[in-house]
Amino acid sequence: MTIGLTGVTGHVGGRVRELLPDTGQPLVLLARTPSTVTAGPRDEVRPCDFADPDGATAALDGVEILLMVSAAEAADRVDQHRAFVAAAAAAGVRHVVYTSFQGAAPDCTFTLGRDHWATEEALRESGMAHTFLRDSFYADFLPFMAQDGVLRGPAGDGRVAAVARDDVAAVAAVILAAPDQHAGAAYDLTGPEALSLAEVAALVTEVTGTPTRYLDETIPEAYASRASYGAPDWLVDAWVSTYTAIAAGEVATVSDAVPRLTGRPATSLRELLLRVRGGAAQS
Repeated sequence: MTIGLTGVTGHVGGRVRELLPDTGQPLVLLARTPSTVTAGPRDEVRPCDFADPDGATAALDGVEILLMVSAAEAADRVDQHRAFVAAAAAAGVRHVVYTSFQGAAPDCTFTLGRDHWATEEALRESGMAHTFLRDSFYADFLPFMAQDGVLRGPAGDGRVAAVARDDVAAVAAVILAAPDQHAGAAYDLTGPEALSLAEVAALVTEVTGTPTRYLDETIPEAYASRASYGAPDWLVDAWVSTYTAIAAGEVATVSDAVPRLTGRPATSLRELLLRVRGGAAQS
């Protein structure tokens, strides 16, 4: 069973690479810039770009099981994903494990969640077996959403069951090792609790010592406070809808998928912050 991994220069794909057991079968590491990947004894590095279907089909030759980490945010991301799914099918990939989004739907509040739904649809129609990892927002990023000690956005009292990226990678590694057991499944991957952004800010303050507070903006205020970045409209919509999705309760459900599939508890935001603080102290 030859496993191919995308996203190997990022946290999730890179961590999956570390977690997969060495079965003697090579791992095919797929990267747009192969020179940025350090290959180990069992690794085969191949150039692969989602936006280049012919090149992707060649890169996926012989790959049976594929981890498809969603591409970087872009206006044409759905087109890239569809092209890559078609390339995987053409190359004879048997099973795709895709990092999707909790609550992915054609009309979900988080605008990029609609991209994930479209990709899921492409995979359903591809003829390949598939497993969807529907990640909540990443807990790792929550502290970095604060600017100058203020976590601002129109989330109201909504809650988010944010998931640690390491937990997503751990689940992906389990599924890639025995994909047939998970064919057709869609797993919501969350942390062990759903927190309001006021509670997130309080935790960041307590654990890191960096004073942080939550400011509940109106939607017009949210767009105005982000106007100075000069970002394209689609990206600003994504930023703001991160908060409105929380307000709408679409990412508040806590799932047991992480502990059920990995055999260990999901990582809480407190644990994650303590781990990051410990790593910073050691460095």
